[in-house]
Amino acid sequence: MDKHIESIILNHTKASGIGKQEIIQSLWSGYGKIIRYYLENSQYKSIVAKHIKLPNTSQHPRGWNTDLSHQRKLKSYAIEMTFYRNWSASCKTFCYVPECIHIEDMNHESLILLEDLNDVGFPIRKTSVNLHDMKLCLKWLAHFHACFMGRNPEGLWQTGTYWHLDTRPDELGALSDLPLKNAAALIDETLNKCKYKTFVHGDAKLANFCFSEDEKRVAAVDFQYIGGGCGMKDVAYFMGSCMYEDDCEKHEKALLDYYFDELYNALNVYGKAINYNELEFEWRQLYPIAWTDFHRFIKGWSPGHWKIHSYSERLSRAVIQQLKSPKRYQ
Repeated sequence: MDKHIESIILNHTKASGIGKQEIIQSLWSGYGKIIRYYLENSQYKSIVAKHIKLPNTSQHPRGWNTDLSHQRKLKSYAIEMTFYRNWSASCKTFCYVPECIHIEDMNHESLILLEDLNDVGFPIRKTSVNLHDMKLCLKWLAHFHACFMGRNPEGLWQTGTYWHLDTRPDELGALSDLPLKNAAALIDETLNKCKYKTFVHGDAKLANFCFSEDEKRVAAVDFQYIGGGCGMKDVAYFMGSCMYEDDCEKHEKALLDYYFDELYNALNVYGKAINYNELEFEWRQLYPIAWTDFHRFIKGWSPGHWKIHSYSERLSRAVIQQLKSPKRYQ
């Protein structure tokens, strides 16, 4: 272990020593690692360190090695650190995020020390889910969106999500679906001009949720693409990360109804005095547009991806047709 990192960990956890360590995963494109450290004589049995270290050469798994991609990743790590420094303390029980113990910016390296979610009641990771599991994650999103409803995403992405059009010109250029390509700017504009904005997680896929042992709550990680926007971006992306084609249409209404019920309750919890009926009406209309926005990205980024299926194609064609209409989405 790097002695400098060891000293930072010991200093900020008051541990007498570090026992074993284990690599949880490498960061995307070789930009570092996430490591669990087991501590001796500390209030923390273990902690998780996100160690960002710039690679000599970026090895993107799908070949998108560009300076724009590199700069986007650098900004994403800086934004994640800002979220943990300035915003994460606002997240309460039902949108739990790990406590940030310390953040250290070094020359070409950064270190984020977080409490280990395994030790505070969220030890379960899932690769497939049932409807109950999905509802737990949608409840987290509803509370997260309610918590940050109407707030200015200072220090974060002005427009959240990693597939945001302005940050993905290369993928748009590679898109061969011309009707979708031609509608991309209007789709983006329609989402961005929504009246009711919140913070979106920006990468709310199943892999970024950790489940409690009693399966009553979840916590979330990975806030590199948190920023402003319509909450339907998170909801559509999350649901698409969990369900195959047949289930998308089958469960869409029930899951959306559940999310909006939880959003209503959460807005009351956080004391947000807004016109809920107007919010729900606007966001329900924007759900298929948010789905189509991600579909636009994935078709340009990875044309053979499993998320590209007939449900998404049908929904996208309907959205494009509706956007051409003089009435459009009001």
